[in-house]
Amino acid sequence: MATYPNPALISDLVDRSKTGDRRAQYELYNRYAKAMYNVCLRIVGHDAEAEDVLQEAFLDAFSNLNKFRAESTFGAWLKQIVVNRAIGHLRSRRLALVSTDELGDGFDAPDTTGGGIDEESLNWDVERVRRAIQKLPEGYRVVLTLHLFEGYDHEEIGQVLCIGESTSRSQYLRAKRKLVEHLHNERIRE
Repeated sequence: MATYPNPALISDLVDRSKTGDRRAQYELYNRYAKAMYNVCLRIVGHDAEAEDVLQEAFLDAFSNLNKFRAESTFGAWLKQIVVNRAIGHLRSRRLALVSTDELGDGFDAPDTTGGGIDEESLNWDVERVRRAIQKLPEGYRVVLTLHLFEGYDHEEIGQVLCIGESTSRSQYLRAKRKLVEHLHNERIRE
């Protein structure tokens, strides 16, 4: 069962961190690092890069704590910094997303059935899915992660990645199809 941070404790830690209290910052880091690392890893796809992005995100957060207005939870505010940092990292690596306008005919209506593969029959265990997601091309993985795991809608993804909403939708559908394909192929090899 998931445990949720005590809002009063988090508020106290944030207030103390604003004054430069290193112990409070360390406590916030310990409470959020694992979850935020997982966000980084899902977006950037590589352990070492995820660790770097995480550290940069926490530095940004602690440097900008005076901008935290408690209009959302500290975790939600921090997650936004982490996602922005991770996407910025990908941009620096030149994330390749293909506009649907460049694809031509045949790509306007992606197959939403998983390419004829029976999705229900696949074994959806977490580790298998994680490995399959890591095999996706970077653009697919990022859109899939932002939509499924981080809860962004396609309009928001388009804004964050500087692509059209339709491109986000098509990348997501292709990512989903490719993910199902990877899982199906892995099952066949068993």
